[in-house]
Amino acid sequence: MTTATLQEPAAGFQALSLSPPILAALNRAQYFQPTPIQAALIPHALTGRDVIGQAQTGTGKTAAFLLPFMNAWHDTSEPGPQAVVLAPTRELVVQVAQEATKLAPSKQFRALAIYGGQRFREQLIELKRGVNLVVGTPGRVLDHLGRGTLQLGRVRYAVLDEADRMLDIGFRPDIERILRHCPQQRQTLLLSATLPDAVLRLAQRYMHEPHHINLSPEKPAVDSIRQSYFTVDEDRKFDLLLRVIDRENPRQCIIFCQRKRTADLLYRDLREQRKRVATMHGDLAQPIRDRIMQYFRDGKIVCLVATDVVGRGIDVTGISHIINYDLPEDADNYIHRIGRTGRMGKDGVAISFVTPEEGERLTQIEICVNMVIRQDQIEGFESFRPRVKVQEEAPKRAAPVFGRPVKRYSRRL
Repeated sequence: MTTATLQEPAAGFQALSLSPPILAALNRAQYFQPTPIQAALIPHALTGRDVIGQAQTGTGKTAAFLLPFMNAWHDTSEPGPQAVVLAPTRELVVQVAQEATKLAPSKQFRALAIYGGQRFREQLIELKRGVNLVVGTPGRVLDHLGRGTLQLGRVRYAVLDEADRMLDIGFRPDIERILRHCPQQRQTLLLSATLPDAVLRLAQRYMHEPHHINLSPEKPAVDSIRQSYFTVDEDRKFDLLLRVIDRENPRQCIIFCQRKRTADLLYRDLREQRKRVATMHGDLAQPIRDRIMQYFRDGKIVCLVATDVVGRGIDVTGISHIINYDLPEDADNYIHRIGRTGRMGKDGVAISFVTPEEGERLTQIEICVNMVIRQDQIEGFESFRPRVKVQEEAPKRAAPVFGRPVKRYSRRL
């Protein structure tokens, strides 16, 4: 590798006035150029002011809010963390902590992930050793605060990551209690894909004249994702799935199911037909979830059967395909799901299985993404079979509509 190549990654970030240790860390991580949210947010955060960063997932928000704090960090013997990051899910907490370790300006910098399902004693031991950055779910952070095992009195930098998602799942009281444990003289950053009224009220109450950076498009950014759907009978979904996997040969894919039982049953059947398969849902013990996610990040798992527990906030760059084995109940979940592919400007593929009764739901998704999703088929495989028409002499009853691939409704695009 030439010297010019080594200098190229840092060159893109030098315009952001980052310190030499941070630039060196970016070189080691092979971060070549700042993403738009990084280029827009970091200069304002470096001034010490509060910032609201609005951008879609997969745009580099994690490094955008970590780098300003680590740029100002210096080795100190102060007790307690100097920064706290709150995130909605255990998997996202782990991801942020790992990113902080990767971008750390010094070997002395220590980041700790704390979340439910992990042994409390292990977290307590690490806290006693001393940490500079705590990344946690609101519930577990409150648990430590209540026990007196975590002190936030020296926090000067607080981040609310995926704020809209945290409020969606009822974390607002916990977030407010945690922020009240932090000094008023602090810098607060709020990152969110959307800014509903609840998020804005939280910002107004706990942030001081924040600078608002909005890089979210008016319509979801799905242009780089090739979207299609199959009309399929419920009892033919599994056979169709096998053929889709054979045809697409995904580098890595997530197969989304609506229910945990469906995910378990599909995983049981799929592992008999394919290798490097795993499942992920909320009923799994946390050590198992951690291990599965690490295997998935390492590329050891090709097909991950999952519920929406991994539908938002997980950044695994190797995902080439998303398969909606069950169509989500609302269009927002569809956006969150397919956002797991097409990360950081890469192309991706999203394939949905749609039963003949789900035409209206598909239409609502098309309105949300502002496009007509093309219908696909596997040559030589009949994914849904035409029904036999009711004979005239049969007892009169509500006549079903037969032979239509998907019941369509008018679109307002």
